[in-house]
Amino acid sequence: MIRVGIGGWVYEPWRGVFYPPGLKQADELGFASRRVTTIEINGTFYRTQSPKAFRSWAEQTPDDFVFAVKGPRYAVNRARLGEAGESIARFFDSGVTELGDKLGPVLWQLPPTKKFDENDIASFLDLLPRSFAGCRVRNALEVRHKSFLSPAFAALMGAANIPIVYADSEDYPAIADLTGDFIYARLMRSAEDEPAGYSGTALDAWAARLRQWEAGREPDDLPRIGAATPPLQAARDCFVYFINGAKLRAPAAAMAMLEKLNAAA
Repeated sequence: MIRVGIGGWVYEPWRGVFYPPGLKQADELGFASRRVTTIEINGTFYRTQSPKAFRSWAEQTPDDFVFAVKGPRYAVNRARLGEAGESIARFFDSGVTELGDKLGPVLWQLPPTKKFDENDIASFLDLLPRSFAGCRVRNALEVRHKSFLSPAFAALMGAANIPIVYADSEDYPAIADLTGDFIYARLMRSAEDEPAGYSGTALDAWAARLRQWEAGREPDDLPRIGAATPPLQAARDCFVYFINGAKLRAPAAAMAMLEKLNAAA
């Protein structure tokens, strides 16, 4: 399955552009979740949420909707990631699994200043739970320093079966090695002068890549750092988010991508 979405749902410039004039802020999640198929929750990065909040978000969205949840900054903005165990435990204890079947990937985003340290990254990966309170946990790791452009990093991630987030960005390293059993991509090149954020040609190219990933194949036009590709599989879940860049255009980009994918189905 390919899921396409946006980062968050509360963004004032979307009002009157994506959200209809007069729509109550309390109704924005319900509206957005019926136009895209996934949303990345960013608020969990900045502060601890409550079980009630997670339950409310699940209740406001369609049955087949899925959230990605961003791990807290307290776990990743530190000198030694291997010492993040308490912060990771607190995050899961906060009620993340109240999302139930709507819990998708958990995104762990390292700061741009964090350099690759093989032992420290290995220690961090060991801390990430694969299940919690009866729910499967699918972790993904986003790195933002060029020192991660190392075959040793890809090999480490492959051994842990955790995907490296693919960043389509002018600022961060792009790593397309397949190191896990699902895909997590964040597309950050939306342009405000493009009504759909990305040009039609660019959206067609990304739609083709997503279909290849979903089918268990690899796109041949994205950068890799040399890790061995895992065996092809019949299907691979894909999660792609239009985020950053010209954020105003993110919903239009996500909806245009879904339209292209649905047209080809």
